[in-house]
Amino acid sequence: MSVKFNFGGAVATPAKAQPAITTTVDTKHALSTVADISSTEREESKPSFIFLGAQPKLESQWRKVDWTEEQRISLMKTISSYTPSCKEVTQARVLLLGPVSSGKSSFISSVQSVFNGRVINQAMVGSSSTSFTKKLQSFNIRGQKGEDPTGLVLCDIMGLGDEEMTGLTLHDVLSVIKGHVPEGHKFSPDQPVCSETLGYVKSPRLKDKIHCVAFVVDASKILTYPKGLSTTMQQLREHISDLGVHQVALLTHVDKICSETAKDVTQVYKSCIIREMMGKAAALLGMSTSYIVPVKNFSSELDLDVNTDVLLLSAVDHILQYADMYFQDNTS
Repeated sequence: MSVKFNFGGAVATPAKAQPAITTTVDTKHALSTVADISSTEREESKPSFIFLGAQPKLESQWRKVDWTEEQRISLMKTISSYTPSCKEVTQARVLLLGPVSSGKSSFISSVQSVFNGRVINQAMVGSSSTSFTKKLQSFNIRGQKGEDPTGLVLCDIMGLGDEEMTGLTLHDVLSVIKGHVPEGHKFSPDQPVCSETLGYVKSPRLKDKIHCVAFVVDASKILTYPKGLSTTMQQLREHISDLGVHQVALLTHVDKICSETAKDVTQVYKSCIIREMMGKAAALLGMSTSYIVPVKNFSSELDLDVNTDVLLLSAVDHILQYADMYFQDNTS
């Protein structure tokens, strides 16, 4: 029987961070169904941060970042020249997973914007409480104009926790990671992925599989996520780990919780509130904060910004490091 992701329950602040996930979970019985999130709770889950004057910040960055045009160019060169450390594949496939409206599609469009030289929205972005993305979509991150695609592919999938997406089962997610799900497959509540699925890849090669999973969490909603989300995400993480796939996390919308960062992205690693939310994201996902990076996506902007570019490119570089660990683990 397929296990469905369907989050609900009263809102709650995540518990203290767990040092590790050690519980063995039976795939057939894992992630038990939870009641749908009510309309009231969806209203409550909207960003609830209100900027009240100056917010406390640290004197120095708690992660060192060089906010310069030179660093931006250096990161772009590093990412553009990336080649998986495995001759069987030419590109690393990274799956973005997270709740509805967490910023998955926006992150993809923002990264593409940096390399395109202008703000674009190739990955369609929604703004409602339901998932805009309904199918598996893979986006080649192309180099600068005239250059070949980079060695990175970002894969988008429907958000977790949407009433309309009760068809997204644990089986479906793991099938995507294992490389069985064809490009463009539309997930259906009544038709979980199986060998009869149109385009089903029966014997996926290494290039068809997901090589890294990036969880995406909205910093402005982290205190109002349903209480069952943490358990579900951590159980999902364990199943992904069993497949030997490394995981990282992106903390999006950090500009919505810190007024200083909203005005100046270089303040992101001096912000006390962002550092605190990094810890809560770590507790939610059951991972160390060293795996988590903050991100500011382009939304209403029409022009690129060097500092936002550096933050985005640093996140991509972070992802590629863990994707390459997969290749190192799977190279004979």
